[in-house]
Amino acid sequence: MRRNAAFGLVAAATGIVVALSATTAVASAPKASSPEDLKALAVQSAERMIAADPAPLHLTAKDAVQRLSVVSELGIQYVSYGRTHAGLPVYGGDFVIATDSAGTVVATSVNQTQTLDVATTAKLTPAEAAKIARAQVFKAGFSTAPELTIMAEGSGRLAYKVVVSGQRGGNESILHVYVDALTGEIAEADDLVKAGNGNSFYHGPVVFNTTPSYSMQDSTRPGLRCGGQNGVTFTGPDDNWGNGVGNNLETACVDGMYAAGKQWDMLRNWLGRNGVNGTGGTFPMRVGLNQANAFWNGSYTNYGRSSNGARHAAAMDVVAHEYGHAIFQTTPGGSTGSNEKGGLNESTGDIFGALTEFYTNEPAIYDPPDYDVGEEVNLVGSGPIRRMHQPSLISGHPNCYSASTPTLGVHAMAGVQNHWFYLLAAGSAPGGGLPNSPTCNGTSIAGLGIQKAGRIFMGTLNLKTATWTHARARAASLQAAKAIFAPSCVEHARVKAAWNAVSVGAVAGEVTCP
Repeated sequence: MRRNAAFGLVAAATGIVVALSATTAVASAPKASSPEDLKALAVQSAERMIAADPAPLHLTAKDAVQRLSVVSELGIQYVSYGRTHAGLPVYGGDFVIATDSAGTVVATSVNQTQTLDVATTAKLTPAEAAKIARAQVFKAGFSTAPELTIMAEGSGRLAYKVVVSGQRGGNESILHVYVDALTGEIAEADDLVKAGNGNSFYHGPVVFNTTPSYSMQDSTRPGLRCGGQNGVTFTGPDDNWGNGVGNNLETACVDGMYAAGKQWDMLRNWLGRNGVNGTGGTFPMRVGLNQANAFWNGSYTNYGRSSNGARHAAAMDVVAHEYGHAIFQTTPGGSTGSNEKGGLNESTGDIFGALTEFYTNEPAIYDPPDYDVGEEVNLVGSGPIRRMHQPSLISGHPNCYSASTPTLGVHAMAGVQNHWFYLLAAGSAPGGGLPNSPTCNGTSIAGLGIQKAGRIFMGTLNLKTATWTHARARAASLQAAKAIFAPSCVEHARVKAAWNAVSVGAVAGEVTCP
């Protein structure tokens, strides 16, 4: 312990897969008695569903599916699948089937909206697609070989997928680009690097895990370690770390490792998740970034400093926010996609920041739990960068969803789901020192408490698909609430009321309760 001194299935032979109703049980399934048995039973249930009726999954004889992952959290198993069409990968063809411990399907999440019927011969060459993709970044570095792909837009869109590194807006970029294989237009471009603004905060004397060789590597949380911008983990002559000075890099790692450890514990004890990636692991962190910023780049989190250089940017909600991007990336559907998905990704980071602060529950002298984001960073002297109870207190951030929401910057767009989560967790008039939250439809909402809201949100992410929108998040969260808390319908009703209160309206076919 280290102390801070100062502080393929390839579905049937035809390749066709399908879903039954969300209440269908597997009649002859054996009783599961261990976590691995539960996963095996979930796969058996899902594959029986898949073989029964292709219509709900919009499958054709040209389609084949591949099982991607099986995750078990709080008694619910989530089996995710991808698909190919005519041998080509389908971006947006993914789906998730969730089962309970009896093998009963309790939720399904299907991204694709209709069957595919698209020509698979490109007019552009791979070299032409690569050139177009590389032109989307400044100082282009590596790029992947263009991969011919079908995008699940309507009946399908043929495109080349290219991942290219470089810079955008002066920041590191790992851009996923889809180039229309017929016209050369940019069909979609999304950055794997999810940037956020950090703050600086010291937790006083803390204890966190390291290795016996005096290295800032957690011996109990695989993958968690901290070092400088070269990626080399910090080491020392003894087990005392940091001096409590705001711009000291070793102190930055103390704050970062402590916060990441608390988030790991929250995921396990509150949400039933096994590590940040869901399979018992997490990712390293770096400090000393010479920017007033912090970000996740798909492989590690990176923390800079305040604009005046006085404080490092590794406060608890900032660290948990950046690892929240890693959770978003490692749940079904991944992290790249549309601008609207980017806004939901940013909100996910904020939600995990709040969850981690409330789980840790530090006294007022340090960082007491709240629903403000980066409230102590004072990045440019203006306090929080986002406020979940009333996002509009930050200029340009909406409280309510509208037709213009998907066009906003991702950090501003985060306000809508943040507002939904606050209403779900705390309510519109929570008391206890928490601020009131105005609703968009004038209703009053009683909160469920942050732990219960967090369980519903984690279940929602486990039903995430490649093309993620506020409407899809609403539909998935209703399924999650019903699946996790059945036979109670109170949670389902509160989830619906909170979405209505931020103007994300009913979705066709959304699950009802009872």
